[in-house]
Amino acid sequence: MASSSALLLGVSFLVLGLCCCRVQGGDDGDDGGNGAVVAIYSLGDSITDTGNLVKEAPPGMFETIKHFPYGVTLGTPTGRCSDGLLMIDYLAQDLGLPFLNPYLGKNKSFDHGVNFAVAGATAVDPGDQFNITVPMPFASNSLKVQLRWFKDFMKSSFGTDEGIDQCTLLLIQVRSEAARPLCYIQAQSIPVCGVIAEIRKRLQKSLVLVGEIGGNDYNYEFFGNKPMTEVEKLIPGVVKTIIDAAKEVLDMGASRVIIPGNFPIGCVPGYLAMNARSSEPADYTKAGCLRELNRFAAKHNSQLQRAVAELQKSRPGASVAYADYFNSFLTILHNATSFGFDPASTRKACCGAGSGEFNFEWQRMCGAAGTTTCAEPSEYLSWDGIHMTQAAYRAMSRLIYHGKYLEPQILSFPEKYGQT
Repeated sequence: MASSSALLLGVSFLVLGLCCCRVQGGDDGDDGGNGAVVAIYSLGDSITDTGNLVKEAPPGMFETIKHFPYGVTLGTPTGRCSDGLLMIDYLAQDLGLPFLNPYLGKNKSFDHGVNFAVAGATAVDPGDQFNITVPMPFASNSLKVQLRWFKDFMKSSFGTDEGIDQCTLLLIQVRSEAARPLCYIQAQSIPVCGVIAEIRKRLQKSLVLVGEIGGNDYNYEFFGNKPMTEVEKLIPGVVKTIIDAAKEVLDMGASRVIIPGNFPIGCVPGYLAMNARSSEPADYTKAGCLRELNRFAAKHNSQLQRAVAELQKSRPGASVAYADYFNSFLTILHNATSFGFDPASTRKACCGAGSGEFNFEWQRMCGAAGTTTCAEPSEYLSWDGIHMTQAAYRAMSRLIYHGKYLEPQILSFPEKYGQT
């Protein structure tokens, strides 16, 4: 006789895969039947945040992103941690969709997706991660919190917060009666199962980004002067958290999920400035990046890639891809001139304290009193020593979503929108 847990698992798959799929009738046809992406839902941190952090008005180092020079290339500060657009913006444009509005924005349209990413967010919830020693108030909007926002948004968008639980309980009851056919289950599921059906139908025509996230879990430890060997112990937990979130999104009905890796952080001006005391040539690559930090990022990415590969195998009906931020960034760095960047400025922040070879000081970050901004942000890779310029994000978006750094390539772009 099947155990109650096995029965519940079987019913859960029935709920997600069978009973609710056709409760509300046929496809609404808004994707033209060609598999086009009609909406993007994004979870992540400052690499993707289009304005959530500034809605919470936190004190601290990111207060300056509310004001110029942030957004200077766009002509207005938007809450993006850059002089202009981010990769998520270029991806939306290329898919023929509007820019994603932040979830915490008021009176915004979410017809074509929502951005749940928050600058400073961690993958592992601070309440579950006892090793984080540096207090960061905006780190509370972890991946777990963003995933809850995502679920709440999807449920509220389709009329009820209780439909999913009611549907599950009802199906457990009727499924236990072996003589009941599937059509009876479907009939008894109306209208509560319609919530799941509509959510799944929407997500099957959408794209979900789970990340980039996890970098701040490590950053806060590095800022607390933890040794590399201690920080490396966090990698399995961070990777598991990201993959578990992706599994939940897939269970809700998502058919296309992208999971990005981390940047080569040893090439980022902020990290270079923090470790400037190292004068040993062997500590640096030919491009001037810190080997140890790049090795660390590569370890995170390697474990994440293996986990993504396992996820791909376990979900053959879905399209799950790994976005290689690490090697796409290095491609630009090693070929700066051909991408339109100034080779002499690849390790320097455009906006910063105006001192030192990296133009970066943790005590005076971009936008603070006494900082200056370069005349041509488009010639720089780094905007503020931590985040990239609009031009760099645009170049990375091309390499990833239109090149070889999305593994596998799961997107097709409408010809009329092309490549921005």
